[in-house]
Amino acid sequence: MTTTANAAALALGDDALVLSHRLGEWAGHAPVLEEDVALANIALDLLGQARVLLSLVGDEDELAYLREERAFRNLQLVEQPNGDFAHTIARQLYFSVWQRLLYGQLASAEGALTGIAAKAVKEVEYHQDHAEQWTLRLGDGTTESHQRMQRAVDALWRFTGELFQPVEGLDIDWQALEAAWLTSLTATLERATLTVPVGPRAGGWAAGAGRQGLHTESFGRMLAEMQHLHRSHPGASW
Repeated sequence: MTTTANAAALALGDDALVLSHRLGEWAGHAPVLEEDVALANIALDLLGQARVLLSLVGDEDELAYLREERAFRNLQLVEQPNGDFAHTIARQLYFSVWQRLLYGQLASAEGALTGIAAKAVKEVEYHQDHAEQWTLRLGDGTTESHQRMQRAVDALWRFTGELFQPVEGLDIDWQALEAAWLTSLTATLERATLTVPVGPRAGGWAAGAGRQGLHTESFGRMLAEMQHLHRSHPGASW
């Protein structure tokens, strides 16, 4: 693969790896047993994507467990703490709608990531449906669930601008991607009786420099947990 293709695979692989770990933190803690299984399955899908993408760049274990924080190129959105269940769903909604649209474009074009995207987009369709169904249930549910879902949607909105910053090695129509994402997201939020947030995103100031290796405070703690076992026992094998 070319250097630019490596950069793209690393960025997308890091997105999947970090969000997989975040979702894995729900194991044994989800609101109901069925959701425990659902989130674990989504996490495993993302982990599988991460393994394939990172293996295109180098040794997947070394990339996951031995890089320092500044070497990761994931979006700041995916590293945000789980918070309550509504925050997890809002994060998943924002990301999965974007990932499905992005992989759809990649799958229909010739490139190093075409095959990977074509397989992954089928998984991501389920991820998006899962997030949309929970957004509807919470947003159009009780007064408390509505308020919690709106707070989550509002709190994570500032991280969505980074979704549409160009990534080296990805030949994507970013403006068209953003327009499609916003259309899809708006339809879901309105069905859920939620208000689409207003405020800075890609068109103005917005949080997000994860692609440049700048991460939020919570990411360092998450990374330490994720890498602890591997670093504590270097060279160990099952």
